[in-house]
Amino acid sequence: MSLMDIANELVDRVRNGDGTQLLETIYAKDAESVEASSPEGEDRVSKGLDALRGKHAWWDEHMETHSMGVEGPFPHGDDKFAVIYDVDATNKQTKDRMKMREVAVYTVRNDKIAREEFFYTSGG
Repeated sequence: MSLMDIANELVDRVRNGDGTQLLETIYAKDAESVEASSPEGEDRVSKGLDALRGKHAWWDEHMETHSMGVEGPFPHGDDKFAVIYDVDATNKQTKDRMKMREVAVYTVRNDKIAREEFFYTSGG
């Protein structure tokens, strides 16, 4: 798979609402996910598919996603691409609704996503 094949698959699947399934197909087993910030006492970096599955499960359990806009992909060299996300979600516990815009930069190695990094302002 080329970089753009992987990038386009990610964007297409997220647009269709099945982004979690990507973990099983285009992510490396030792992939890392790096958030811009983290809750106090928690690590910004999640390592490995189990940790990434846990992040997705946490989001699904705690957030109701109203919409997920996706722009891109924007390739960078032979091993990176970026995607812009516009998220409209409500915290299921507090009922607070938030709109967040973030940039994700993905690094591809050996035809799999090896690292994802999210950039956004604190508080969404």
